[in-house]
Amino acid sequence: MTTRRHMLLSAAASAAALSTGIFHRSATAASESIEISYTDAQWRARLSPQQYAVLRQEATEPPGSSPLNKEHRPGIFSCAGCSLPLFASTTKFDSGTGWPSFWKPLDNAVATRKDRSYGMVRVEAHCRRCGGHLGHVFEDGPPPTGLRYCMNGLALTFAPKPA
Repeated sequence: MTTRRHMLLSAAASAAALSTGIFHRSATAASESIEISYTDAQWRARLSPQQYAVLRQEATEPPGSSPLNKEHRPGIFSCAGCSLPLFASTTKFDSGTGWPSFWKPLDNAVATRKDRSYGMVRVEAHCRRCGGHLGHVFEDGPPPTGLRYCMNGLALTFAPKPA
């Protein structure tokens, strides 16, 4: 028989599991093939602590903190982990969210998967070559795709188009 005590204990156990990451997915889905792979120590040596937290541990930078929010020159945004070109500046738009946003990635650059962390379901975007966490994709973007690739600026680098 289910009692109030059983329900409270179940809720407490679920909350504890969520807070310890038991229900969190692995950094890379088992069905994916990652072309560039480094040990944890190598990633830490290649990336700043903040980039490591975002790209390898799926952290999120504070909104409005990225200088890339104000980047409007023609050029290419690439993965800070492996330098794979990800987004053309022509697809960048000001979403008002505080993170660099794009309505479309370059072909064969960004992969997605369901993200069930924090008790919600979202679509996570990651670099298809190194598996680095970039941000999330939402269905509230502008035409022509209607998508908003809401990216962490720490996960990206920018190279302006040569004049």
